[in-house]
Amino acid sequence: MQATSLLIRAKARGVMIATAESCTGGLIAGAITEVPGSSAIFDRGFVTYSNAAKMQMLGVKEASLDRWGAVSEEVAAEMAAGALAASDAQIAVSVTGIAGPGGSAHKPEGLVCFGLATTERVRTQSHEFGAIGRPHVRAGTVMHALDLLLDALDQFPVKN
Repeated sequence: MQATSLLIRAKARGVMIATAESCTGGLIAGAITEVPGSSAIFDRGFVTYSNAAKMQMLGVKEASLDRWGAVSEEVAAEMAAGALAASDAQIAVSVTGIAGPGGSAHKPEGLVCFGLATTERVRTQSHEFGAIGRPHVRAGTVMHALDLLLDALDQFPVKN
C-alpha cells in the first residue's frame, strides 16, 4: 500500500527516487519496484553493504566511516547525498543499521540510521526498532523509509 501511494504521489509531481541501502540489502527498491508502473518514479538503487561499496558507489568518505562508523547518521547523510548525486532522482533515501543479531551498548541491535536527500537539503534520523529479530528490523526499516519518502514528496508541487 505504501509503495502504491508513493508511485501515485511521485508520479503526480514528476519526481524520481533513488535508494542507497545497507542493512536492507535492496528491500526498499524491491518494495517500490513491486508496484506495476514504478519505472515512472524509480531511477535506481544502490546496495552498498560493505564500507568499500559505500565509498566507491556513493562517495562516502573513509574518514567518516572511521570516525562515526557505518551505522551513523553522518554516514547515512553521505549515502543519501551520494545516491542523489549519482542518479537522475530528485529524492534519495538511505539506510544503514544493525538488523541483528548483535550490536553493542552504543549501537544496539535494531538501530537504523536514515538519510533523506533532496536537491534542497539532507536530513537524517535514527530509529531503534529493538532486538525484534532481523526480518522484523528489515521490514520495519522498509516501511519507515517509504514513509520518509512519502513525507518528502510534500515539498514538490503537483504538476498539471
